[in-house]
Amino acid sequence: MIALLPLLFLQAPPAPAAKLDEPTRQALEKALGWLASKQNTDGSWSDGGYAHNTAITSFAVLAYLSQGHLPGQGKFGEVVSRASRFLVASSRESDGCLVGARGGGGRDMYCHGMATLALAQLWGTTADQGIRPVLKRAVDLIVRCQNPAGGWRYAPSPSDADISVTVMQVMALRAARNAGLHVPDRTLDKAIEYINKCRDEKSGGYQYQPGSREPEFARTAAGVCVLHLTGKHDAAEVPKAIDYLKKKFDSKNHFYYGHYYASHAMHQVGGKEWDEWYARLKATLMPKQSADGSWSNRDLDGATAGPVYQTSIAVIALAVPAQFVPIYQR
Repeated sequence: MIALLPLLFLQAPPAPAAKLDEPTRQALEKALGWLASKQNTDGSWSDGGYAHNTAITSFAVLAYLSQGHLPGQGKFGEVVSRASRFLVASSRESDGCLVGARGGGGRDMYCHGMATLALAQLWGTTADQGIRPVLKRAVDLIVRCQNPAGGWRYAPSPSDADISVTVMQVMALRAARNAGLHVPDRTLDKAIEYINKCRDEKSGGYQYQPGSREPEFARTAAGVCVLHLTGKHDAAEVPKAIDYLKKKFDSKNHFYYGHYYASHAMHQVGGKEWDEWYARLKATLMPKQSADGSWSNRDLDGATAGPVYQTSIAVIALAVPAQFVPIYQR
């Protein structure tokens, strides 16, 4: 027994089971209070150069839902109700694209995918009949705009594709299907085919487009997230991609965007991998919260993301153990 003691002392203690503890819950409530103070009168949020933007608004909506705040209920009920009405009203008359009167700034499908996801979660948790027809048009648009390779890009047309916009559409479609809307199997199958083409065999990471650039953390997190969302939990690609994510955890290239996907992907992996990942995420993010409740950390993220975006994603990622949002449940 004595001979074993040195080995035992060298072993790191296991990470405690990931859970939403009270200090973290209070920090997230403070963040939601800050977000409420930044909401526009029309129910939207703006951030940086993105004014009254449906994607930014959708991230904020998901932050509230991740803490169990529903439209018309409780402390932030009216905040979520206003946001829900804004997203419904943002449906473009010509095609159902959820970009609002100001448009998507050249990134229509980015905005549309996020807004479709948010509306699918709102519909799934509230069954608000005002949401369903708008959501159905939004889903139909995504299905129509899939390009021949199986992906999507910024314009609502079946032309080019990249992994980032494609994953957003897959999350939206999966959420809509979970909420009871019809989504063709072939659409999701083709999307997986495209995403698999973005995989770099050597590193296990995922590229922006097939063979176009080096793999990166955010794209890999998105790729793993989609594999789990589409039921491919035991896919041969997953273990190597998880190793890649662990090595690149601190990547400053779209840190928040990457962890939006990574928190969901690692939660689906579960077990020791998830417990250790969540402990590391909490140790990274919690000390970075500002006194007013927001997150705005350029030392973490080299992108031009603003505080509404960063705060929303920090809340979503840290709240995953609560499993309030259907798409984030295991």
